[in-house]
Amino acid sequence: MAAAAHRRARLHPDPVRQEGLPGLPGPGPVHRLDDRPRALALLPRQSLHEIQTRNRLEQRDPQWQRRYAIRAGIEATLSQAIGTCGLRRSRYRGLARTHVQHVLTAMACNFTRLADWFDTAPTASRRDTDFRTLCTAAGLVTAPTRSPTKSRHWT
Repeated sequence: MAAAAHRRARLHPDPVRQEGLPGLPGPGPVHRLDDRPRALALLPRQSLHEIQTRNRLEQRDPQWQRRYAIRAGIEATLSQAIGTCGLRRSRYRGLARTHVQHVLTAMACNFTRLADWFDTAPTASRRDTDFRTLCTAAGLVTAPTRSPTKSRHWT
């Protein structure tokens, strides 16, 4: 669906409100200050099935998938900020104060993630890759010693 809008910056009578809808009595002359644009919703010319089929074909493109991966990465971050910190509504009026709230909310989310990251120890050891297993079997590398209490990251 597409939307079209145009502006009229003057006071004028609104014929629909003035005359009322067909078969219903009108409310009388109503004027409105048209400082907001009039909007008109246009339905697509193609059927919904054709649009869905075209979009699904576009989604198979590797370039589209790379772009979407970026969006998918930020969606989890926004979801966390909305769910835990109430980012959907601002406590303040004004762009500067709202910006400060967003910055502080982002910092709170980062601190929460850091606390979770430091608090949780890995529950299971990662398995070696097939390449590393082959190199170990051939004697090219030694098997690593893994200690989950020593370091969070495996060597």
